[in-house]
Amino acid sequence: MAGAPRANPGTSMAALLEIAGISKRFSGLKAVQNVSFEVPEGAIVGLIGPNGAGKTTCFNLIAGVYRPEAGEIRLAGRRIDGWRPDQICRAGLGRTFQLVKPFAGLTVLENVVVGALKQCRSVRAAEAIAAQVVEQLGLKSKCHEPAGSLTLPDRKRLEVARALATAPRILLLDEVMAGLRPTETDRMVGLFKDLNARLGLTILLIEHVMRAVMALSRQVVVLHHGQVIATGPPGEVTRDPAVLECYLGEDAL
Repeated sequence: MAGAPRANPGTSMAALLEIAGISKRFSGLKAVQNVSFEVPEGAIVGLIGPNGAGKTTCFNLIAGVYRPEAGEIRLAGRRIDGWRPDQICRAGLGRTFQLVKPFAGLTVLENVVVGALKQCRSVRAAEAIAAQVVEQLGLKSKCHEPAGSLTLPDRKRLEVARALATAPRILLLDEVMAGLRPTETDRMVGLFKDLNARLGLTILLIEHVMRAVMALSRQVVVLHHGQVIATGPPGEVTRDPAVLECYLGEDAL
């Protein structure tokens, strides 16, 4: 994929994304409180926690949907808090959305072309990149079908394809495996492992499917009531008593 960075496996990785003390409230509700963590370049980091913990609010703060009331967000060393979403996208941050809403009347390929136009000067160049991404996501046979006709797993892949077409340095994935069957989840896990290993793509993911979190993440950050309650390697975090009490013991998992 054009423009994607490659990790240098022989060196320690500096932080590509730095979150320092960000906070956001809505009508008095503290959705995110003094949240800090880092995502090293070339790493896959999981952001987990119960529903309502503030995970998607964190994504929206990072991606420029909201502006934090306190704290700083840096991408590749540059402060991006307060930037518009389109500026942050151009700086190298791509994201998916929890509610998948492709342009239903456009074809699969045309949906991905929209994302590719971020990095291309012409529609023809964008179409060439989009065709590569569509094939990479296993959607080549459906590239001329309207996006509105896709099944849920295919819509999820299309959502990832649209984000990848922007040539991000870091990809934010918001529950892209929710609602998928185990075989479909395993396929998505394999895709993200390949993108990370082959292209050095940095990934920050929100996910409730713990088999995917454990398979992908080098580090996990746990939110509860808008605050970070644990961070570290998945094996350690999943044994943390506070995490077990507030999250991993839930029947929903």
